[in-house]
Amino acid sequence: MRKTRAAAVGAATLSLVLAAAACGGGSTSGSGSNEQPRTLTYWASNQGASIEVDKKVLQPELDKFEKQTGIKVKLEVVPWADLLNRILTAATSGQGPDVLNIGNTWSASLQSTGALLPWDAKNFEKIGGKDRFVESALGSTGAQGQDPAAVPLYSMAYALYYNKKMFADAGVEKPPATWDELVETGKRLTKDDKAALGVEGSNLSNNIHQVFVLGKQHGADFFTPEGKADFTSDGAVAAVKQYVDLMADNKIVAPGNAEYAQNQSLSDFANDKTAMVLWQTASATFKAQGMSDDEWGVAPAPVPSGTPGSGKATNSMVAGINMAVFKNTKNIDGAVKFVNFMTGDEEQKILNTAYGSIPPVKSAQQDPAFNTPALAVLRDTLATSASALPQVPEESQFETVVGTAVKELFAEAAAGRPVTTDSVKAKLEKAQQQMPKK
Repeated sequence: MRKTRAAAVGAATLSLVLAAAACGGGSTSGSGSNEQPRTLTYWASNQGASIEVDKKVLQPELDKFEKQTGIKVKLEVVPWADLLNRILTAATSGQGPDVLNIGNTWSASLQSTGALLPWDAKNFEKIGGKDRFVESALGSTGAQGQDPAAVPLYSMAYALYYNKKMFADAGVEKPPATWDELVETGKRLTKDDKAALGVEGSNLSNNIHQVFVLGKQHGADFFTPEGKADFTSDGAVAAVKQYVDLMADNKIVAPGNAEYAQNQSLSDFANDKTAMVLWQTASATFKAQGMSDDEWGVAPAPVPSGTPGSGKATNSMVAGINMAVFKNTKNIDGAVKFVNFMTGDEEQKILNTAYGSIPPVKSAQQDPAFNTPALAVLRDTLATSASALPQVPEESQFETVVGTAVKELFAEAAAGRPVTTDSVKAKLEKAQQQMPKK
């Protein structure tokens, strides 16, 4: 998921009103008509630097689809802070969009609601077949042993982006490859009103992505093989503490970052306020903020030692956006046609180029536009050193309760209060108590 991004679980009254106002099925050609609706409602996730950027990217493509099929697509770009809550409300009420984007980590959680169209062999055949898609992207489309609940749309991975001028001014010749190097380099870069590293301490999803990867590096998964929450293992506690310690102990993250929740760390980076940021496919956002491509570099995210790989050398979650269809849409055929259009080779090249992401469609991925040095780092990461978040029904609750625990710990650090192994474990114990009992 992009770049992504906070998510809240629950059905707020406002979300219910908004979801009901955007109910699926579009409109028919007239009262009492038996014809298929000629309008689809589409909830798109905020992929660009702003919602307005997304509208400028997507609307010409939706107009193209309407010209080809006669089906109009009514677009709503939903901020990440609202998206999961809106979807869960729609799934509960039975009133939602026809087609929607979801963070790929939510696939199994949303699948368990029964609200999404299963992508069985017959449905995949309508969009060219399942084998068109990269295996790692398909691995984050729902629970194992079940038909996918969604189709991959954009593929992403985390990397370390760094400001070349700030590195040169500090006499740093190359980006750090390990966490020890990152802390050492960070202390050289943190001075005056500039910090070495930007984080988004109030961004629940981003918190989860970072501590999940650190958890893998410490030998923890946050869930047992049977799918039971396991937030208080030594590895999980060490992962969360290491992440928060970038502010609390290492002091290479500005205290104000504890309140960041929606791309503020990218804005700081683009405006030379921080020297590094760990993010998913951020190049398009930098460009939108006025930063030229030659001002920044990209390297694999840090690992404990050695080089990125599998197991404890994992340095990214398998990030990305999936496209799903609500089962109760009044126009299944039109919705599937729209998914087919958006995952077609031509659209995959256009959309992923616009967002700086990587097509999860094999044939589109071969286009030279996706062979740039920056994207090569991301492609290598996805191929060799990324791991999918657990595809369990409780994943969305995990993002909320553990993401909130990390947020609260960053707030403690920003206030100058100590963050200890015991205080981290206490927060994670509280989070685990909020999970459904198995």
